[in-house]
Amino acid sequence: MLQYIVWDVDSEIIRIGSWPLRWYSLLFAAGFLIGVQVMTFIFRTEKKPLSDTEPLLITIVLSVVLGARLGHFLFYEPDMFLHDPLQIITPPFAGLASHGGILGTIIGLWIYAQRASSKTTGQTFLWLTDRLCIPAALAGAFIRFGNLMNSEIFGKPTNVPWAFVFVRDHEFSQVPRHPTQLYESLSCLILFAVLFWFWKTYRKQLAPGTLLGIALVWVFSLRFVWEFFKENQVAFEDSMPLNVGQLLSIPAILVGAFLLLRNFSRPTLFIPVALVLQSTSLCYRCENTSPLPDSSQNHQSSWSTKGDLPTANQRGVKASFSQGHIANRQQPDFQVNPITQPQIIPESQAA
Repeated sequence: MLQYIVWDVDSEIIRIGSWPLRWYSLLFAAGFLIGVQVMTFIFRTEKKPLSDTEPLLITIVLSVVLGARLGHFLFYEPDMFLHDPLQIITPPFAGLASHGGILGTIIGLWIYAQRASSKTTGQTFLWLTDRLCIPAALAGAFIRFGNLMNSEIFGKPTNVPWAFVFVRDHEFSQVPRHPTQLYESLSCLILFAVLFWFWKTYRKQLAPGTLLGIALVWVFSLRFVWEFFKENQVAFEDSMPLNVGQLLSIPAILVGAFLLLRNFSRPTLFIPVALVLQSTSLCYRCENTSPLPDSSQNHQSSWSTKGDLPTANQRGVKASFSQGHIANRQQPDFQVNPITQPQIIPESQAA
């Protein structure tokens, strides 16, 4: 029986001079490149200008990198802004926060949606975020797998049979641990399949913000759970009941839940329920109301008190009404133009 997996993978693929090419960088770039192909397919399917995919890619790359970089130092190392601010913007850019990357992406998409071209082609902010969630989920799977190749952001010690021993990490004890990078990577991969299926099947029926709401609730609810299995990234989190990643996930979950509740509680969705209730009420009245008038009530009846036959006077009135009604039915309600009315010629004259 498998007890644990010894993970001894070099994070560098090749070194070109003094510049190393790492698995993380390659997977990070692959997530963007494949994401562009997914967005191109979405734009082509929904008849959007394909020329907009290039400025959209530039916007996303800058937004993600800047947001993730600033987010890391803002959330985990805020003193770096005072002590060594140049380290934030200089290579090798060690330290990227996913919450900051998502926040930067939201800001970048909002700016992109203000373009005249975006407005004229229907690329609203919610339309963009709904579609971009699909390739973003796939990119998230690539990035978390890159964390595994870097032997970083792993879990706490465990004795599960799929535990990993990260030999190349010297910060923590080299004991079997939860491969939380794989947990999050698989979560993002499943989300990509779910979102793509939703978009492929229901894109014309989904309200704006639905896919974004699903992505936010899915990613950050699972992120909140996975953080219980992970080692804290910074020392000050050891004294906190919830770490920084969990605290930052709560607002994202609430925003996603708000979008879903807003979209699934629209008044139009209650119209079928109202029709069912109305038809049920009508059926109840039909089943519990007699077709004949109640003789116990004191009211003027159109029927004679002697038996169930109408009186002679009532029969005469009814007969005259019927004759007048038939006469009116025989007369047309419109005048036929004699010019256009066809004339019937007798056979003797036709000959």
